[in-house]
Amino acid sequence: FFEQLQTMRVDDFDYSLPESLIARYPLAQRSASRLLMVKQNGPGLIHASFRDLLQGLEAGDLLVFNNTRVLPARLFGHKESGGKVEILLERLLDDRRCLAQVRASKSPKPGTLIQLGAQDGLRVTGRQGSFFELVADGEAGLAELLERHGHMPLPPYIEREDEALDQQRYQTVYAKVPGAVAAPTAGLHFDDDLLSALREKGVQMAEVTLHVGAGTYQPVRVERVEDHEMHAEYLEVSEAVCEQVKQTKASGKRVIAVGTTAVRALETAAAEGELKPYLGDTRIFIYPGYEFRVIDELITNFHLPKSTLLMLVSALAGWPTIKNAYTAAVNEQYRFFSYGDAMWLHQRGKLQEQGDA
Repeated sequence: FFEQLQTMRVDDFDYSLPESLIARYPLAQRSASRLLMVKQNGPGLIHASFRDLLQGLEAGDLLVFNNTRVLPARLFGHKESGGKVEILLERLLDDRRCLAQVRASKSPKPGTLIQLGAQDGLRVTGRQGSFFELVADGEAGLAELLERHGHMPLPPYIEREDEALDQQRYQTVYAKVPGAVAAPTAGLHFDDDLLSALREKGVQMAEVTLHVGAGTYQPVRVERVEDHEMHAEYLEVSEAVCEQVKQTKASGKRVIAVGTTAVRALETAAAEGELKPYLGDTRIFIYPGYEFRVIDELITNFHLPKSTLLMLVSALAGWPTIKNAYTAAVNEQYRFFSYGDAMWLHQRGKLQEQGDA
């Protein structure tokens, strides 16, 4: 469809969603979510439970998780003049410096002190594009400031303040490496019991790290898809992960990414044609026409209209298939976005041999 067009428009990646289907709280149990299986052959759409992954995955299949840990990255403070300031960290630069979005009645100038408490503050030192560069002012470093004053950075569409439950539930159970300001939400459905059962079945697991930035929620402001510029995010793919992927493919099993961030990490590491260890930033933008080098399938949540993540899943499964699946999900009252339900996508053109999985 899109591959036959010279230009893709952002408005083409749209769908209608009743606000009532946006999940504003997680379910009581992580793995109790629903799972929409989107097949390229056979019955097409299968409505299942997330725990049905256990039946659909086979021994030797490889699940690739993003082990980033979400920082309490939202801070509230005030200028010395008294004006209120809201800060959302984008990324840590070192122990004392960060890039952040800053909301205030007047844009703070270099040298402005944003007070977080009696002894704590952040000072503006400059700008990098749309982000402000801030440095910890005082004895405490950034980690300590976030521990004292930080709030979990819930996505704007959740439309509520963070609560105590979000400290655990807006975090995967396998989160290890601090640095994200948004959760890799496909992983929120996995609990320890499901992970143990998958291991017992012989499903292999690997971990990459990609620190999700706040830019993931920024709207695409261009008309043509090709004109959009992705925000940079830091990632790490190890030699061990590369070897696991190669062994999985050599044995004829599937490489299944848990979340779009795992996709972006693996595909960045294979950008030169072969999967290699990678450590550094990525701005990879995956949209229809992209040829996947690493992943075979994807477990993911439902994504916002006109978003780069919706374009990514359309690149994998095809926009007509995705649009049909989203229409079915709306009709069946699935829960959408970060705290919502999940999809299991097979790559277009790849025949599956595992029955109803």
